[in-house]
Amino acid sequence: MNTKFKKIYQKIFPPWETENILKLKKELSDSDRVLDLGCGPNSWIQFAEVQYSVGVELFEPYIQKSKTKKIHNEYIHSDILKINFEPNSFDAVICIDVIEHLTKKEGIDLINKMELWAKKKIIIFTPNGYVSQKEYHSNHLQKHKSGWNSYELDELGFKLYGYGWKLLIGPQWECKYKPKIIWVILSDITRKIPYYFINLSFAIFAVKRIK
Repeated sequence: MNTKFKKIYQKIFPPWETENILKLKKELSDSDRVLDLGCGPNSWIQFAEVQYSVGVELFEPYIQKSKTKKIHNEYIHSDILKINFEPNSFDAVICIDVIEHLTKKEGIDLINKMELWAKKKIIIFTPNGYVSQKEYHSNHLQKHKSGWNSYELDELGFKLYGYGWKLLIGPQWECKYKPKIIWVILSDITRKIPYYFINLSFAIFAVKRIK
């Protein structure tokens, strides 16, 4: 795929991460103060126009990388399961690619705390169902411990948006089949299927507004 064609193609079919970044940016447009749980080294929040953000991360190398990029205004080196805040401390609380690294009980407990800390909304991004992943970056926290499907998140009161067709996409968002370029194009052309039929999606962007 030559450079010119690639630019045109990506304008028509933006990468999945770009779509989610734009979605996050839109959802945070009404939030001045945001808590980013398990923020990692390269949080999507860097592309949102947030007045003040707090990043919480247990893995020290990720905090240092994020600090170098000046993504957050404040950093807290802590286990997200042990940290605590006063009710309504933030307009929004986000948890991107995190709850699948927790047990189900830990995840439910964390969601309950997120709802307590947020004034307006909580946002979660996670694979749709269990996706196996071992540790990497010498970080044992990267191991997946649970899977969260669309039905569970719907019952918890989230509005869901699906990304990637599970039939065609494997772990780390790589295409399952070869020749890769043909199946990637097919996946892009059919991307509205998982957007509207969430149960078919590879990953879920979930938003819960606080009443």
